Amino acid sequence: MTLASKVTLGRIFLVPVFASYVARYSSSVRSDLPDEKLRWIALSLFILASASDGLDGWIARHHNQRSKFGAFIDPLADKFLLITAILSLSAFPWGDENWRIPPWFATLVITRDILIGIGIFWVKRKARDVHYSPHWTGKVCTVTQMIAIGWVMLKFDVLPPLYPCIVASLFTLWSAFNYYQEAVRQIRQSRTPHPQSPC
Repeated sequence: MTLASKVTLGRIFLVPVFASYVARYSSSVRSDLPDEKLRWIALSLFILASASDGLDGWIARHHNQRSKFGAFIDPLADKFLLITAILSLSAFPWGDENWRIPPWFATLVITRDILIGIGIFWVKRKARDVHYSPHWTGKVCTVTQMIAIGWVMLKFDVLPPLYPCIVASLFTLWSAFNYYQEAVRQIRQSRTPHPQSPC
């Protein structure tokens, strides 16, 4: 196993540890004795896990450690971290007045990812192959989701978490629609007979 893949697996192992600190801090908040040390540990673990995404990519590129396993496990690790953070911060409030990620937003994110997974399976079945280049809406979707997570964890009390989640939800829906359009395009393209080259 390459060093890059080991870093990716390390990210996966950090995720449940991060989730446990999210729950522990929420418990201290509910008992009216918030332990801020737990909050900063949770935040540090999330930053460390997020930073390892760039590290494993850098190692793979600069040390020629690209592998099929790495290409498969890296996006799964990223998604595992993001989904766990959204679910944890939705299930465990971090402050008064329901300071958390709204449950409807967590449901939207999970539904989108499930539908994308079904779409990939659908395209593979119909078109036999999947060719998809990341679209800017997907990247902005991830960034806005990360901002919503950071908003809750850093407790930016200028505005409640609802507002960054609304922005993130718009890009979540937009990117989902983009995936749908691309899936339909690839299936239609696979059904179009290719002209035979002259003998």
